[in-house]
Amino acid sequence: MLDLTSNLNSLGFEAGLSEVEKELLFLRSRSAGLTVSGCAHALFVCELFRLLRKKLNAENGSNVNTHLSVGILGGGHVGKQLAKLLLHSSNLKPSDINISTKTHETLGEISNIGVECYFDNIRLVKWADMLFLCVLPSHLPQICSDIRCHLSSDCLVYSFTSAVPLNRLAMLLEHSFIIKPQYEFVACDDVTTIWLLHNQVSAALKDKEVLSASLPLSMKGGLFLDQRWVSALLYGLLNMCSAAKLGSGKTLLLLNGLFETAVSTNTFTYHSFVNSPCASDPNKPDELFPWINLVDAQTKDTPLTDLVLRNEALRDCISVMYYNVFSNLE
Repeated sequence: MLDLTSNLNSLGFEAGLSEVEKELLFLRSRSAGLTVSGCAHALFVCELFRLLRKKLNAENGSNVNTHLSVGILGGGHVGKQLAKLLLHSSNLKPSDINISTKTHETLGEISNIGVECYFDNIRLVKWADMLFLCVLPSHLPQICSDIRCHLSSDCLVYSFTSAVPLNRLAMLLEHSFIIKPQYEFVACDDVTTIWLLHNQVSAALKDKEVLSASLPLSMKGGLFLDQRWVSALLYGLLNMCSAAKLGSGKTLLLLNGLFETAVSTNTFTYHSFVNSPCASDPNKPDELFPWINLVDAQTKDTPLTDLVLRNEALRDCISVMYYNVFSNLE
Protein backbone atom coordinates (compact mmCIF):
# COMPACT_ATOMS: atom_id res chain seq x y z
CA MET A 1 0.00 0.00 0.00
CA LEU A 2 1.29 3.44 -0.92
CA ASP A 3 2.22 5.61 2.07
CA LEU A 4 1.03 9.11 1.17
CA THR A 5 2.80 10.60 4.20
CA SER A 6 6.27 9.40 3.28
CA ASN A 7 8.87 12.12 2.69
CA LEU A 8 6.57 14.80 4.13
CA ASN A 9 8.97 16.83 6.24
CA SER A 10 6.10 18.65 7.94
CA LEU A 11 5.15 15.39 9.68
CA GLY A 12 8.69 14.59 10.82
CA PHE A 13 9.90 14.70 14.41
CA GLU A 14 12.02 17.80 13.79
CA ALA A 15 9.26 19.81 12.12
CA GLY A 16 7.84 21.33 15.29
CA LEU A 17 11.14 22.06 16.98
CA SER A 18 12.57 25.50 17.56
CA GLU A 19 16.12 26.34 16.47
CA VAL A 20 17.30 26.02 20.05
CA GLU A 21 15.66 22.59 20.39
CA LYS A 22 17.18 21.41 17.11
CA GLU A 23 20.63 22.05 18.56
CA LEU A 24 19.84 19.34 21.14
CA LEU A 25 18.89 16.66 18.62
CA PHE A 26 22.28 15.00 19.09
CA LEU A 27 20.99 13.85 22.50
CA ARG A 28 18.55 11.49 20.76
CA SER A 29 21.46 9.87 18.96
CA ARG A 30 23.47 9.57 22.16
CA SER A 31 20.54 7.93 23.92
CA ALA A 32 20.03 5.50 21.05
CA GLY A 33 23.76 4.74 20.95
CA LEU A 34 23.82 3.95 24.65
CA THR A 35 20.83 1.63 24.30
CA VAL A 36 22.16 -0.23 21.25
CA SER A 37 25.71 -0.56 22.57
CA GLY A 38 24.61 -1.33 26.11
CA CYS A 39 22.34 -4.18 25.01
CA ALA A 40 24.96 -5.53 22.58
CA HIS A 41 27.69 -5.57 25.23
CA ALA A 42 25.34 -7.19 27.75
CA LEU A 43 24.53 -9.93 25.24
CA PHE A 44 28.25 -10.51 24.60
CA VAL A 45 28.88 -10.99 28.34
CA CYS A 46 25.88 -13.29 28.61
CA GLU A 47 27.05 -15.47 25.72
CA LEU A 48 30.58 -15.82 27.09
CA PHE A 49 29.25 -16.85 30.49
CA ARG A 50 26.86 -19.33 28.87
CA LEU A 51 29.66 -20.82 26.80
CA LEU A 52 31.96 -21.12 29.82
CA ARG A 53 29.15 -22.72 31.84
CA LYS A 54 28.84 -25.32 29.09
CA LYS A 55 32.60 -25.98 29.12
CA LEU A 56 32.64 -26.24 32.92
CA ASN A 57 29.91 -28.86 32.89
CA ALA A 58 31.77 -30.82 30.22
CA GLU A 59 34.93 -30.59 32.34
CA ASN A 60 33.05 -31.91 35.38
CA GLY A 61 31.37 -34.64 33.33
CA SER A 62 27.89 -33.42 34.21
CA ASN A 63 24.86 -32.68 32.09
CA VAL A 64 22.96 -31.16 35.00
CA ASN A 65 22.28 -27.42 35.20
CA THR A 66 24.09 -26.61 31.97
CA HIS A 67 21.82 -23.68 31.21
CA LEU A 68 22.34 -20.10 32.37
CA SER A 69 19.40 -18.53 34.18
CA VAL A 70 19.18 -14.89 33.08
CA GLY A 71 17.02 -12.45 35.03
CA ILE A 72 16.04 -9.00 33.78
CA LEU A 73 14.89 -6.67 36.53
CA GLY A 74 12.87 -3.94 34.85
CA GLY A 75 10.66 -4.23 31.78
CA GLY A 76 10.83 -0.68 30.47
CA HIS A 77 12.42 0.37 27.19
CA VAL A 78 15.90 -1.02 27.91
CA GLY A 79 14.68 -4.19 29.60
CA LYS A 80 12.33 -4.98 26.73
CA GLN A 81 14.98 -4.30 24.08
CA LEU A 82 17.48 -6.50 25.93
CA ALA A 83 14.97 -9.34 26.25
CA LYS A 84 14.19 -9.21 22.53
CA LEU A 85 17.89 -9.20 21.66
CA LEU A 86 18.60 -12.19 23.92
CA LEU A 87 15.72 -14.09 22.32
CA HIS A 88 16.75 -13.26 18.75
CA SER A 89 20.51 -13.62 18.84
CA SER A 90 21.66 -15.61 21.86
CA ASN A 91 21.65 -19.36 22.39
CA LEU A 92 19.34 -18.98 25.38
CA LYS A 93 15.93 -20.59 25.36
CA PRO A 94 12.87 -18.55 26.38
CA SER A 95 12.69 -20.68 29.54
CA ASP A 96 16.21 -19.48 30.48
CA ILE A 97 14.96 -15.88 30.78
CA ASN A 98 12.70 -14.35 33.45
CA ILE A 99 11.62 -10.71 33.73
CA SER A 100 10.40 -8.95 36.86
CA THR A 101 8.54 -5.70 36.22
CA LYS A 102 5.52 -3.79 37.44
CA THR A 103 4.28 -3.57 33.85
CA HIS A 104 4.57 -7.26 32.95
CA GLU A 105 1.20 -7.09 31.18
CA THR A 106 2.82 -4.97 28.46
CA LEU A 107 5.27 -7.76 27.62
CA GLY A 108 2.71 -10.01 25.94
CA GLU A 109 4.84 -10.40 22.82
CA ILE A 110 7.67 -11.80 24.96
CA SER A 111 5.67 -13.86 27.45
CA ASN A 112 3.71 -15.54 24.64
CA ILE A 113 6.87 -17.33 23.47
CA GLY A 114 7.79 -18.76 26.87
CA VAL A 115 9.55 -16.03 28.87
CA GLU A 116 8.14 -15.80 32.39
CA CYS A 117 7.13 -12.22 33.22
CA TYR A 118 5.98 -11.31 36.72
CA PHE A 119 6.45 -8.71 39.44
CA ASP A 120 8.51 -10.37 42.15
CA ASN A 121 12.08 -9.10 42.40
CA ILE A 122 13.07 -11.48 45.19
CA ARG A 123 11.83 -14.50 43.24
CA LEU A 124 13.85 -13.32 40.23
CA VAL A 125 17.06 -12.81 42.21
CA LYS A 126 16.84 -16.22 43.89
CA TRP A 127 16.43 -17.87 40.48
CA ALA A 128 19.01 -15.98 38.39
CA ASP A 129 22.65 -16.86 37.71
CA MET A 130 23.02 -13.51 35.94
CA LEU A 131 20.94 -10.45 36.78
CA PHE A 132 20.52 -7.41 34.51
CA LEU A 133 19.47 -4.23 36.32
CA CYS A 134 17.36 -2.14 33.93
CA VAL A 135 15.68 0.24 36.38
CA LEU A 136 15.52 3.97 37.01
CA PRO A 137 18.18 5.38 39.37
CA SER A 138 15.46 6.71 41.67
CA HIS A 139 14.10 3.18 42.17
CA LEU A 140 17.46 1.56 42.82
CA PRO A 141 17.88 2.17 46.61
CA GLN A 142 14.59 0.45 47.46
CA ILE A 143 15.16 -2.38 44.98
CA CYS A 144 18.65 -3.04 46.34
CA SER A 145 17.32 -3.01 49.89
CA ASP A 146 14.75 -5.64 48.93
CA ILE A 147 17.01 -8.04 47.03
CA ARG A 148 20.48 -7.84 48.58
CA CYS A 149 19.82 -10.50 51.24
CA HIS A 150 18.69 -12.93 48.53
CA LEU A 151 21.55 -12.36 46.09
CA SER A 152 24.01 -15.25 45.95
CA SER A 153 27.71 -14.34 45.97
CA ASP A 154 28.31 -15.91 42.54
CA CYS A 155 25.36 -14.24 40.79
CA LEU A 156 26.76 -11.74 38.30
CA VAL A 157 24.93 -8.40 38.41
CA TYR A 158 25.15 -6.34 35.21
CA SER A 159 23.93 -2.78 35.64
CA PHE A 160 22.43 -0.47 33.02
CA THR A 161 21.78 2.22 35.65
CA SER A 162 24.37 4.68 34.41
CA ALA A 163 23.58 7.53 36.82
CA VAL A 164 24.54 5.46 39.88
CA PRO A 165 28.33 5.08 40.43
CA LEU A 166 29.70 1.54 40.68
CA ASN A 167 30.94 1.94 44.26
CA ARG A 168 27.54 3.26 45.31
CA LEU A 169 25.79 0.33 43.65
CA ALA A 170 28.12 -2.17 45.34
CA MET A 171 27.37 -0.59 48.70
CA LEU A 172 23.61 -0.67 48.11
CA LEU A 173 23.70 -4.32 47.09
CA GLU A 174 26.43 -5.38 49.55
CA HIS A 175 27.80 -7.28 46.56
CA SER A 176 31.04 -7.06 44.55
CA PHE A 177 30.33 -9.41 41.64
CA ILE A 178 29.09 -6.54 39.46
CA ILE A 179 29.87 -5.33 35.95
CA LYS A 180 28.85 -1.79 35.09
CA PRO A 181 30.07 -0.42 31.74
CA GLN A 182 31.37 3.13 31.84
CA TYR A 183 30.65 5.01 28.61
CA GLU A 184 31.99 8.42 27.65
CA PHE A 185 31.00 10.74 24.82
CA VAL A 186 33.69 11.85 22.38
CA ALA A 187 33.69 14.16 19.37
CA CYS A 188 32.38 12.53 16.20
CA ASP A 189 31.09 13.94 12.89
CA ASP A 190 28.42 11.27 12.29
CA VAL A 191 27.12 10.92 15.85
CA THR A 192 23.66 12.14 14.80
CA THR A 193 23.19 9.55 12.06
CA ILE A 194 24.66 6.14 12.82
CA TRP A 195 22.61 5.30 15.92
CA LEU A 196 19.30 6.54 14.48
CA LEU A 197 19.25 4.23 11.46
CA HIS A 198 16.95 1.70 13.15
CA ASN A 199 14.16 1.71 15.75
CA GLN A 200 14.92 -1.66 17.33
CA VAL A 201 18.20 -2.90 18.84
CA SER A 202 17.95 -6.28 17.08
CA ALA A 203 17.48 -4.55 13.73
CA ALA A 204 20.31 -2.09 14.40
CA LEU A 205 22.81 -4.88 15.11
CA LYS A 206 22.06 -6.52 11.77
CA ASP A 207 23.63 -3.43 10.22
CA LYS A 208 27.38 -4.00 9.80
CA GLU A 209 28.12 -0.29 10.25
CA VAL A 210 26.26 -0.12 13.55
CA LEU A 211 27.75 -3.40 14.77
CA SER A 212 31.25 -2.15 13.98
CA ALA A 213 30.55 1.10 15.84
CA SER A 214 29.59 -0.87 18.96
CA LEU A 215 32.78 -2.98 19.01
CA PRO A 216 33.89 -2.75 22.68
CA LEU A 217 37.61 -2.22 22.09
CA SER A 218 37.21 0.33 19.27
CA MET A 219 33.83 2.03 19.56
CA LYS A 220 32.75 4.70 17.06
CA GLY A 221 29.81 7.03 16.66
CA GLY A 222 30.74 9.36 19.49
CA LEU A 223 30.95 6.71 22.23
CA PHE A 224 33.89 5.25 24.13
CA LEU A 225 33.85 2.30 26.56
CA ASP A 226 36.32 2.17 29.46
CA GLN A 227 38.65 -0.71 28.60
CA ARG A 228 38.55 -1.99 32.17
CA TRP A 229 35.12 -3.36 31.24
CA VAL A 230 37.01 -6.08 29.33
CA SER A 231 39.17 -6.80 32.38
CA ALA A 232 36.05 -7.12 34.54
CA LEU A 233 34.54 -9.52 32.02
CA LEU A 234 37.64 -11.73 32.08
CA TYR A 235 37.84 -11.67 35.87
CA GLY A 236 34.14 -12.55 35.97
CA LEU A 237 34.85 -15.66 33.91
CA LEU A 238 37.73 -16.47 36.26
CA ASN A 239 35.41 -16.19 39.28
CA MET A 240 32.93 -18.48 37.57
CA CYS A 241 35.63 -21.18 37.44
CA SER A 242 36.49 -20.56 41.10
CA ALA A 243 32.82 -20.88 42.07
CA ALA A 244 32.81 -24.27 40.31
CA LYS A 245 35.84 -25.30 42.47
CA LEU A 246 38.07 -25.66 39.41
CA GLY A 247 41.81 -25.56 40.13
CA SER A 248 43.97 -22.82 38.65
CA GLY A 249 45.60 -25.19 36.14
CA LYS A 250 42.33 -26.35 34.61
CA THR A 251 40.94 -22.82 34.81
CA LEU A 252 43.79 -21.51 32.62
CA LEU A 253 43.27 -24.34 30.14
CA LEU A 254 39.56 -23.53 29.85
CA LEU A 255 40.07 -19.78 29.46
CA ASN A 256 42.87 -20.17 26.94
CA GLY A 257 40.65 -22.55 24.99
CA LEU A 258 37.79 -20.07 25.11
CA PHE A 259 39.99 -17.24 23.79
CA GLU A 260 42.14 -19.32 21.48
CA THR A 261 43.79 -17.28 18.71
CA ALA A 262 45.76 -18.08 15.61
CA VAL A 263 48.80 -16.46 17.18
CA SER A 264 48.80 -18.18 20.55
CA THR A 265 46.76 -20.70 22.52
CA ASN A 266 48.42 -19.67 25.80
CA THR A 267 47.38 -16.04 26.09
CA PHE A 268 46.68 -16.33 29.82
CA THR A 269 49.09 -17.39 32.54
CA TYR A 270 48.61 -17.35 36.28
CA HIS A 271 50.15 -13.90 36.57
CA SER A 272 47.89 -12.52 33.83
CA PHE A 273 45.25 -12.39 36.58
CA VAL A 274 47.11 -12.26 39.89
CA ASN A 275 50.42 -10.67 40.91
CA SER A 276 49.92 -10.51 44.65
CA PRO A 277 52.70 -12.21 46.67
CA CYS A 278 50.07 -13.61 49.04
CA ALA A 279 48.17 -15.33 46.23
CA SER A 280 48.16 -19.08 45.69
CA ASP A 281 51.29 -20.69 44.30
CA PRO A 282 51.02 -20.92 40.48
CA ASN A 283 53.01 -24.15 40.68
CA LYS A 284 50.11 -25.79 42.52
CA PRO A 285 47.53 -26.21 39.74
CA ASP A 286 44.90 -27.77 42.01
CA GLU A 287 44.61 -24.64 44.15
CA LEU A 288 41.83 -22.21 43.32
CA PHE A 289 42.40 -18.70 42.07
CA PRO A 290 41.48 -16.10 44.71
CA TRP A 291 38.02 -14.58 44.31
CA ILE A 292 38.37 -11.28 42.44
CA ASN A 293 36.42 -8.20 43.46
CA LEU A 294 35.01 -6.90 40.15
CA VAL A 295 34.49 -3.44 41.61
CA ASP A 296 38.25 -3.18 42.12
CA ALA A 297 38.84 -4.59 38.62
CA GLN A 298 36.86 -1.67 37.15
CA THR A 299 38.25 1.09 39.33
CA LYS A 300 41.94 0.14 39.64
CA ASP A 301 44.70 -1.04 37.33
CA THR A 302 45.19 -4.80 37.38
CA PRO A 303 47.46 -7.31 35.61
CA LEU A 304 44.72 -7.72 33.00
CA THR A 305 44.59 -3.99 32.31
CA ASP A 306 48.05 -4.11 30.76
CA LEU A 307 47.47 -7.45 29.02
CA VAL A 308 44.34 -6.22 27.23
CA LEU A 309 46.15 -3.07 26.08
CA ARG A 310 49.30 -4.71 24.72
CA ASN A 311 48.18 -8.14 23.52
CA GLU A 312 46.91 -7.60 19.97
CA ALA A 313 46.10 -11.30 19.53
CA LEU A 314 43.74 -11.17 22.51
CA ARG A 315 42.13 -7.95 21.30
CA ASP A 316 41.61 -9.43 17.84
CA CYS A 317 40.16 -12.60 19.34
CA ILE A 318 37.67 -10.63 21.46
CA SER A 319 36.61 -8.65 18.38
CA VAL A 320 36.10 -11.83 16.34
CA MET A 321 34.09 -13.42 19.13
CA TYR A 322 31.98 -10.28 19.40
CA TYR A 323 31.14 -10.36 15.70
CA ASN A 324 30.40 -14.08 15.88
CA VAL A 325 27.80 -13.54 18.60
CA PHE A 326 25.72 -11.50 16.15
CA SER A 327 26.35 -13.66 13.10
CA ASN A 328 23.09 -15.57 13.61
CA LEU A 329 20.86 -12.51 13.68
CA GLU A 330 18.07 -13.01 11.15
